Amino acid sequence: MSASGYFQHTVAGPVIFAGTGLHTGAHVRVVVRPAAPDAGIVFVRTDVHDRDNRVPATAEAVCQTQLGTVIGNAAEVRVSTIEHLMAALAALSIDNCVVELDGPEVPIMDGSSEPFIQILDRAGRRKQEAVRQYIEILAPIMVEDGDKRAALLPADRFEVAFEIAFGSKAIGRQAVDLVIDEESFRSELSNCRTFGFLRDVEALRAIGLARGGSMENAVVIDGDRVLNPEGLRRKDEFVRHKALDAIGDLYVLGRPILGRFEGFLAGHGLNNAVVRALLAQPRAWRLRALASELAEAV
Repeated sequence: MSASGYFQHTVAGPVIFAGTGLHTGAHVRVVVRPAAPDAGIVFVRTDVHDRDNRVPATAEAVCQTQLGTVIGNAAEVRVSTIEHLMAALAALSIDNCVVELDGPEVPIMDGSSEPFIQILDRAGRRKQEAVRQYIEILAPIMVEDGDKRAALLPADRFEVAFEIAFGSKAIGRQAVDLVIDEESFRSELSNCRTFGFLRDVEALRAIGLARGGSMENAVVIDGDRVLNPEGLRRKDEFVRHKALDAIGDLYVLGRPILGRFEGFLAGHGLNNAVVRALLAQPRAWRLRALASELAEAV
């Protein structure tokens, strides 16, 4: 493990970006700022002034998981579609930061985590004088919903395996199984985009979703065809994006994982369900500080 894995990190300085929300269609400006050790990741709605506008990214804060992860606080202030940014923060070992946004949804950018990686690279990363603690999985935790399932299993590193199956020949059955660290996330997952079916667009927009969606920020499938003129970035881009989503959804635990995640036909709802199931079983995990183990070894 690199030295970055032993201590907490925040961004070295503020960085600003803006874009459109996938579901709300709102144009939102975002500032990512440094935060103190042990502060975690906190979203702040700067457009909300009449109540508590701080929404910590925690498992308990997840309040909706339909086609994205939404977090909210007791004052009913919400932030939508956090998963792609959260995945980038997890991959770059950013433990603490404040994400200020002047609207209800994190911009979708190109539908992947790559723009967020590039934005965070611009900000830089600063090591903090606080030990990084990992959630080590000690016993299997599994949740199921019909034929869908998600599990967290013991492993001595962070691994993610995912499998999907769709009737459309554009997707079919796909699987991916990776050891996840910064390098593998950058090279194997970060540029894989979210996807959706053209047939669903009108129904989604009728219930307030996908209002900002387009082929600029999603892979769009019509029957057995990919409509995007540029095609796919990878032949299995679909399942790789689902793995990316899972990494972002798991990071609401507030700490990195030493363990293996397995998802089969799962989505944001099951990802959060397995997180909550883990927290409800304190004997199935422990906090582990690798820095103290390194010091003892030296």
